[in-house]
Amino acid sequence: MRLNPGELRGGAAILAAVAIMLVAANLRPPVVSVAPLIDVIRDDLGFSSATAGLLTTLPVLFFGLTAPIAPRIAARFGIERTIFASLALLIVGILLRLIPSVATLFLGSAVLGAAIGVCNVVLPALIKRDFAHRSGLMTGLYSMTLSGGAAVTAAVMVPMDTALDENWRASLAMWALLAVVAMAVWVPQLRRVHTVAVGPRAPGLWANPIAWAITVYMAAQSFIFYTFSAWLPQYLIDNGSTPSSAGNVLAIGQVVALIMSLVAPIIAGRFADQRLVTLAFLAVCTAGFVGLVFTDHATVLWVCMVMAGPGAAISLALLFMVLRSSSATQTGQVSGMSQSVGYILAAAGPIAIGWIHDVTGSWSLAFGVLALAVIPQALATLLAAKNVRMPSHLD
Repeated sequence: MRLNPGELRGGAAILAAVAIMLVAANLRPPVVSVAPLIDVIRDDLGFSSATAGLLTTLPVLFFGLTAPIAPRIAARFGIERTIFASLALLIVGILLRLIPSVATLFLGSAVLGAAIGVCNVVLPALIKRDFAHRSGLMTGLYSMTLSGGAAVTAAVMVPMDTALDENWRASLAMWALLAVVAMAVWVPQLRRVHTVAVGPRAPGLWANPIAWAITVYMAAQSFIFYTFSAWLPQYLIDNGSTPSSAGNVLAIGQVVALIMSLVAPIIAGRFADQRLVTLAFLAVCTAGFVGLVFTDHATVLWVCMVMAGPGAAISLALLFMVLRSSSATQTGQVSGMSQSVGYILAAAGPIAIGWIHDVTGSWSLAFGVLALAVIPQALATLLAAKNVRMPSHLD
């Protein structure tokens, strides 16, 4: 069936929305699932904090490395087929970590990161193309599902590992089942052939200040989210929590991120200019870091406030890609640019913060350094959230 460019309606829109959210549900669990088990993995394999940080950050690095080529793949084969193939690759990457080898553990992490990286880029363009009339709501549902997958993962990993006789490799591999479900639900989308596709990267985009503002905003959000998620359980365990309790606190924080990821774009989408709304979420995140670094009480509250920041920011970054662009093609280009640069920079976070902790022995200092990422994010907000649009000729 060949469709003219335009938005989906009725049952086709509902089916596509469900399929998109199921794909989104797969884009965080394979990465976040490592954090609640990081103490067990370190003890089993003898990793240092920096090496363990590399394990958590490798998928994020490949998010960035695959982002520039994702629009080209989608332009050649179509978004629907690209997503289907990425889900298949995701399953391969997850199952590679089941093999009892350090090499396959890291290889699988890289492969699944590459698969997720492609989906990260092309899904916002799909939303721009098919749901332009409800971009705020659909972006919120999409990013809520991203955060929901992370929250559920944080909550169930330790109980799942216990149920599997503390076989952490099997626990990590269980997420392949969710990817199989998403592939099955995505199959009907393969019958649709669109005349609108994600185009290749436009060189002019890399000289555009709006595109760079979105990129910096996305980079800071990713830096904070992945680094904080990676090391929060270890921080809590070092301060006397059990692994199960630490996982529960991370899950609570992820639930707050989930709620913010749904609420933020719906609120922001009501305004032509989103700067005040965006800065308000950053202020909450900053206050959470201050409380966590300088006090020993109300840890859960501070964690929730910190996670509210990147929870809101991921959906706002996606919303900015849609609102600041002039077409679905340009949305794909901005998505590729911001996620390429953003995730490559963010990949350094878990390693750097792990190294700071190894050298100083202080989680307060390590998280204090992490909090500095809010500064460039706030500066980028002044343009990324402004009511402006990139010129269409950048396509």
